[in-house]
Amino acid sequence: MSSSALDPDLDWDDSDDTRTLLDHTAAMSTKSASGAQHGTAQQRKMALVADALEKTGMGRYQWAIFCLCGFGYTLDLMWAQAFSLIAPRIQIELGIPNAQYGDIFSLFHAGLTIGALTWGVLVDILGRRVAFNATVGMTAVFGLVIGSLESWTAILTVVFFVGFGLGGNIPIDATIVMEFIPKKNRYLLAALSAFQPLGVIITALISWALVPRYACPFSTPAGSCKFTAPGAACCTKASNYGWRYAVFTLGAISLAAFVARFFLFTFRESPRFLIAHGRDAEAVRVVHEVASFNHLSSSLSLQQLEACDAEEFERRGSDATLNGNGEDPVVGGRLRGGVQGKVVDGVREAGNHLRELFDGWTMARLTVLTWVVYGADYWAFSIAGAFLPKLLAERGAAAHFSTAQTYRNYIYTSLPGLPGVALGASLIEVKALGRRWAMVITAALMGAAMVSFVGVRSPQAGVGFNAMEYFFQSAFNAILYGWTPEAFPARVRGTASGLASCAGRLASIVSPIVAAHVLSDGKGAATAIYIGAGGAFLASVLCVGLRETRGVEDADSGEREGDGSSVECS
Repeated sequence: MSSSALDPDLDWDDSDDTRTLLDHTAAMSTKSASGAQHGTAQQRKMALVADALEKTGMGRYQWAIFCLCGFGYTLDLMWAQAFSLIAPRIQIELGIPNAQYGDIFSLFHAGLTIGALTWGVLVDILGRRVAFNATVGMTAVFGLVIGSLESWTAILTVVFFVGFGLGGNIPIDATIVMEFIPKKNRYLLAALSAFQPLGVIITALISWALVPRYACPFSTPAGSCKFTAPGAACCTKASNYGWRYAVFTLGAISLAAFVARFFLFTFRESPRFLIAHGRDAEAVRVVHEVASFNHLSSSLSLQQLEACDAEEFERRGSDATLNGNGEDPVVGGRLRGGVQGKVVDGVREAGNHLRELFDGWTMARLTVLTWVVYGADYWAFSIAGAFLPKLLAERGAAAHFSTAQTYRNYIYTSLPGLPGVALGASLIEVKALGRRWAMVITAALMGAAMVSFVGVRSPQAGVGFNAMEYFFQSAFNAILYGWTPEAFPARVRGTASGLASCAGRLASIVSPIVAAHVLSDGKGAATAIYIGAGGAFLASVLCVGLRETRGVEDADSGEREGDGSSVECS
């Protein structure tokens, strides 16, 4: 019996916390509902599958997964940016007071929050495939509806469901990519975030092309024409159709993403998920299908995986309560029948995953710290995304900029996102920095850019510092989103990523409301932006406490990245 992944004499070059977490994972990543531990067999099977996938290389299947998941990232910020750019037009048309202006962002982020929580848990119970398709499908359906609505309440309701669909995209897509790509291509986890600024640019271009041409001037008195006196100036629906054309276009793009995922590409369930649920034969079949898709073959066999179970059973004797796949029968085999039984098993399994995230000081510390970092980050960029465009529009109006010029400036502020992601993907490969210190630096610079925005008065300088804020925001989030699935074991990876995203989304619900009330109370835009910058600085400080994952294989096996060793069960 040999397994370098379990070799206690490995030459660790990372922190003690990393080794502690991986030791914990070896014992806990496959803990059954009854409390019996049989992590060794499952851990070896995970390593065998990972090794087999590694040998398929970065082929056609992996690139298809990368691009389709990247499209999910595109939709996330495409819609977030859309609401930032169309909200001022809706406010003028419907007469929404400043105190309620932030509601559209809060409802959107409420949907994102509940969606991240729901999909993050379901992805570890139902599998990656269901969530991969359902999240984008829901976004497309509700996104197409928004432009047909005429009341603020109806718009807020549908915006919530768009957020719910999008909520699972980032945690699910990052998990999927991480579980299929080779170790040497892990930088692509950070590069996934390049699709986010692409979404911002798409929205900015569409808005610039459509909104100014069919929009009421910013000088039009706010207020619904239904409640204004005859002959009084107001913003009619017919003269303000640009924002509707924009969301119809974005809805069509979302529908195209769903068609590509569901009809044009066959997504195979993650072999690591299948192993974690005792479906070894399916895992082997998927590995062979992926290899075939890449015009290769795989030597992985079911007998190799069964040997791991037999070896574990022999070591533990008759006390080992395992089924044929090395799993607890409640968790892996799902003995309960019918819909009610599946619900009960699903709830039980979700509870097991949540308990595992808090099993022991090291895992609990990692979980909580990750949540708080996400919360601080989302607090900062939600305020920046919701209110910097509004302030730019107001400064532009004061400088007598046309609506077209204002929307052109939105394009300028979104362009630095792409080089920002490139910076993030590059920094994580700098050995002296790694993931942790790269996050510390980029989060601090994000906050500094927000503070600098407040200190300038000209619209041109405002555009520059807004672009700088988005540059460092993109770099920081690229690293953070790539680091998260690396830090947690496969069995709870979706749950951990989803709950972290959920924590961030919760902050995104509150922050626009706080900032909107600061504005309505006459305390000034500067105070609102300072509040947002505080979140970025807090995230920077907290990232110091995160563990480094550079140079270490994911938490399933503990194998060092690039050691080239193989795992066998004999």
